[in-house]
Amino acid sequence: MAAPVLPEMLRQHAEQAAFLWTVYDHALLNPDDNPDMDEERIARLVERLEAHLDGLRVAGAAGLGMAEARYLEYPEAGELFVVRMLQPSAAGLTVAGLDLDKVRAFLLGSLPA
Repeated sequence: MAAPVLPEMLRQHAEQAAFLWTVYDHALLNPDDNPDMDEERIARLVERLEAHLDGLRVAGAAGLGMAEARYLEYPEAGELFVVRMLQPSAAGLTVAGLDLDKVRAFLLGSLPA
């Protein structure tokens, strides 16, 4: 028996994952903006981001659908990142294992003008 899908929880996972991606990316691009964002805090941030992505992955098509709905409502880099991380082609990818330059180039090239 499949676990029930809770849309409100999926929405929170999608929103938090998008937000945390934005914080993570900004912290790496602008390390002087927040000197308290050391390696330990970045690692914790990535753990939280991965946990929210996992929450969406567990929900399968409903998780991807929620991420896509959030992106349609807010076509921003964080929302697009979440949608891309939930694609079948991204199976097995982790945030820590990504080539961030390629990810940023893709996200910037894919956002509506």
